[in-house]
Amino acid sequence: MYKRILVALENGPADRSLVPHVARLASLCPSELLLIHVADGWVARHYDDLKLAESDEMKADRDYLLQQAAALGAQGLQVRIHLALGNPPTEILKAAEQEQCDLIAMTTHGHRFLGDLLHGSTITAVRHKSHIPILLVRAAAV
Repeated sequence: MYKRILVALENGPADRSLVPHVARLASLCPSELLLIHVADGWVARHYDDLKLAESDEMKADRDYLLQQAAALGAQGLQVRIHLALGNPPTEILKAAEQEQCDLIAMTTHGHRFLGDLLHGSTITAVRHKSHIPILLVRAAAV
Protein backbone atom coordinates (compact mmCIF):
# COMPACT_ATOMS: atom_id res chain seq x y z
CA MET A 1 0.00 0.00 0.00
CA TYR A 2 2.70 2.50 1.00
CA LYS A 3 5.98 2.20 -0.87
CA ARG A 4 7.67 5.26 0.62
CA ILE A 5 6.76 6.99 3.88
CA LEU A 6 8.10 10.44 4.70
CA VAL A 7 8.67 10.66 8.46
CA ALA A 8 8.92 14.24 9.72
CA LEU A 9 11.11 14.19 12.83
CA GLU A 10 11.43 17.07 15.27
CA ASN A 11 14.66 15.96 16.94
CA GLY A 12 12.84 15.88 20.25
CA PRO A 13 10.83 13.73 22.65
CA ALA A 14 7.76 13.63 20.36
CA ASP A 15 9.70 11.43 17.94
CA ARG A 16 9.58 8.60 20.49
CA SER A 17 5.82 8.41 19.87
CA LEU A 18 6.05 8.49 16.08
CA VAL A 19 8.99 6.22 15.24
CA PRO A 20 7.51 2.95 16.59
CA HIS A 21 4.31 3.50 14.61
CA VAL A 22 6.06 4.08 11.31
CA ALA A 23 8.53 1.26 11.94
CA ARG A 24 5.66 -1.19 12.39
CA LEU A 25 3.78 0.17 9.38
CA ALA A 26 6.90 0.02 7.22
CA SER A 27 7.53 -3.58 8.20
CA LEU A 28 3.94 -4.57 7.38
CA CYS A 29 3.71 -2.88 3.98
CA PRO A 30 6.85 -3.13 3.37
CA SER A 31 7.86 0.47 2.85
CA GLU A 32 10.98 2.56 2.56
CA LEU A 33 11.24 5.28 5.20
CA LEU A 34 12.47 8.75 4.34
CA LEU A 35 13.40 10.47 7.60
CA ILE A 36 13.34 14.24 7.28
CA HIS A 37 14.15 17.00 9.70
CA VAL A 38 13.87 20.63 8.72
CA ALA A 39 16.50 22.83 10.33
CA ASP A 40 14.89 26.23 10.57
CA GLY A 41 17.34 28.34 12.53
CA TRP A 42 18.78 31.55 11.11
CA VAL A 43 21.81 29.85 9.54
CA ALA A 44 19.66 27.11 8.01
CA ARG A 45 17.24 29.62 6.50
CA HIS A 46 20.09 31.63 4.93
CA TYR A 47 22.59 28.82 4.31
CA ASP A 48 22.45 28.84 0.50
CA ASP A 49 21.79 32.57 -0.01
CA LEU A 50 24.72 33.72 2.09
CA LYS A 51 27.01 30.72 1.51
CA LEU A 52 27.26 30.09 5.25
CA ALA A 53 29.08 27.32 7.05
CA GLU A 54 26.95 24.56 8.51
CA SER A 55 25.79 25.48 12.03
CA ASP A 56 26.16 23.29 15.12
CA GLU A 57 22.36 22.91 15.04
CA MET A 58 22.49 21.54 11.50
CA LYS A 59 25.31 19.14 12.39
CA ALA A 60 23.39 17.90 15.44
CA ASP A 61 20.25 17.46 13.33
CA ARG A 62 22.13 15.41 10.73
CA ASP A 63 23.68 13.24 13.46
CA TYR A 64 20.22 12.71 14.94
CA LEU A 65 18.83 11.59 11.58
CA LEU A 66 21.75 9.21 11.11
CA GLN A 67 21.19 7.71 14.59
CA GLN A 68 17.48 7.21 13.92
CA ALA A 69 18.21 5.68 10.50
CA ALA A 70 20.75 3.28 12.02
CA ALA A 71 18.29 2.14 14.70
CA LEU A 72 15.55 1.55 12.11
CA GLY A 73 17.99 -0.11 9.73
CA ALA A 74 18.97 -2.50 12.51
CA GLN A 75 15.31 -3.59 12.53
CA GLY A 76 15.69 -4.58 8.89
CA LEU A 77 13.96 -1.51 7.48
CA GLN A 78 15.03 0.38 4.39
CA VAL A 79 15.78 3.96 5.49
CA ARG A 80 17.12 7.15 3.92
CA ILE A 81 17.58 10.57 5.50
CA HIS A 82 17.12 14.13 4.34
CA LEU A 83 18.13 17.23 6.27
CA ALA A 84 16.14 20.08 4.78
CA LEU A 85 16.71 23.76 5.47
CA GLY A 86 14.13 26.52 5.81
CA ASN A 87 10.39 26.55 6.41
CA PRO A 88 9.22 23.19 7.80
CA PRO A 89 5.84 22.88 6.03
CA THR A 90 7.26 23.98 2.69
CA GLU A 91 10.24 21.61 2.91
CA ILE A 92 8.16 18.65 4.09
CA LEU A 93 5.72 19.05 1.20
CA LYS A 94 8.52 19.58 -1.31
CA ALA A 95 10.41 16.47 -0.18
CA ALA A 96 7.24 14.35 -0.14
CA GLU A 97 6.47 15.31 -3.71
CA GLN A 98 10.02 15.07 -5.06
CA GLU A 99 10.56 11.67 -3.43
CA GLN A 100 7.13 10.39 -4.53
CA CYS A 101 6.06 9.52 -1.00
CA ASP A 102 2.74 7.74 -0.47
CA LEU A 103 2.30 8.88 3.14
CA ILE A 104 3.51 11.68 5.40
CA ALA A 105 3.86 10.76 9.09
CA MET A 106 4.06 13.47 11.75
CA THR A 107 3.42 14.02 15.45
CA THR A 108 0.78 16.30 16.85
CA HIS A 109 1.05 18.03 20.20
CA GLY A 110 -2.64 18.82 20.58
CA HIS A 111 -2.30 22.60 20.65
CA ARG A 112 -5.50 24.52 20.34
CA PHE A 113 -6.03 27.90 18.70
CA LEU A 114 -3.83 29.97 21.02
CA GLY A 115 -1.10 27.31 21.12
CA ASP A 116 -1.04 27.19 17.33
CA LEU A 117 -0.70 30.97 17.15
CA LEU A 118 2.17 30.96 19.64
CA HIS A 119 3.98 27.84 18.43
CA GLY A 120 2.93 27.74 14.81
CA SER A 121 1.43 24.68 13.27
CA THR A 122 3.42 22.73 10.74
CA ILE A 123 0.63 20.16 10.63
CA THR A 124 -2.02 22.74 9.71
CA ALA A 125 0.04 24.02 6.79
CA VAL A 126 0.93 20.52 5.60
CA ARG A 127 -2.60 19.12 5.81
CA HIS A 128 -4.11 22.06 3.92
CA LYS A 129 -1.66 21.79 1.03
CA SER A 130 -0.88 18.08 0.80
CA HIS A 131 -2.43 15.75 -1.73
CA ILE A 132 -0.67 12.86 0.03
CA PRO A 133 -2.34 11.07 2.97
CA ILE A 134 -1.07 12.12 6.40
CA LEU A 135 -0.66 9.93 9.47
CA LEU A 136 -0.77 11.94 12.70
CA VAL A 137 0.45 10.38 15.93
CA ARG A 138 -0.24 12.16 19.18
CA ALA A 139 3.00 12.86 21.05
CA ALA A 140 3.06 11.36 24.51
CA ALA A 141 3.04 13.86 27.35
CA VAL A 142 6.56 14.60 28.49
